Amino acid sequence: MRDTDQLQRFLDQAFVEPAVFDLRPDYRALLLAADGLRPGPSDAAGDDALTAAETAAREALRDTPVEDLPHVAAWRDAYRAFGAKPQRTRNSLEALLRRASGGLPRVNRLTDLYNAVSVLHLVPLGGEDLDRYAGAPRLIRAVGDEQFDTVADGSAIVEHPEPGEVVWCDDDGVTCRRWNWRQGRRTALADSTTSALFILDALHPMPDDALAAAGDELSEALTRLGPEVRVARRLIGGPALNGGR
Repeated sequence: MRDTDQLQRFLDQAFVEPAVFDLRPDYRALLLAADGLRPGPSDAAGDDALTAAETAAREALRDTPVEDLPHVAAWRDAYRAFGAKPQRTRNSLEALLRRASGGLPRVNRLTDLYNAVSVLHLVPLGGEDLDRYAGAPRLIRAVGDEQFDTVADGSAIVEHPEPGEVVWCDDDGVTCRRWNWRQGRRTALADSTTSALFILDALHPMPDDALAAAGDELSEALTRLGPEVRVARRLIGGPALNGGR
């Protein structure tokens, strides 16, 4: 098991390359690393959190189309900036909001919790199995030859991002394509996951205190998943923040 110092050292190695900040100087990533988690399938706590998120989503969308919510609109602009078509490849927050009226998916204990936080705080949020990571997480603009392990039509395949696409990756390849669109199979959370990395992605108009509040709620939910849970966190910001890169 990793202690808090080990988790913090892992996060300290993460970075966002300057080309991403050149694209969106307002970008911030809040990273949380957790160990000692008690894994398992969906449970009552996750169901309650998702039910609350569904209610919040319906209220947010009562008089506003999902694409006009300020943070969703900002992510649509970010996707266009690197050549993606947001009406075809929706960021993870928008995808969840569009499903909320019919019920959010119940996947497993960890995924349910972070999906609920994502919708409640209107922030794209992804989770990865830390034990399946190779090296440090980094956000880059792809060359185009990086490997992305995914599934298509029920079969495992390897795809490659488009040149210039913004992707999260580690030493073994891409872990999430198009910033926060689709996560890979290799590092996906599972019912057996006990150590995880969570990434919260923010653009203007989401302020830093709102991003921190989302991280706080996720951290508190994670600590309830076992008596030995440890959580470390790190904010990676743009050039205006000291040490942001």
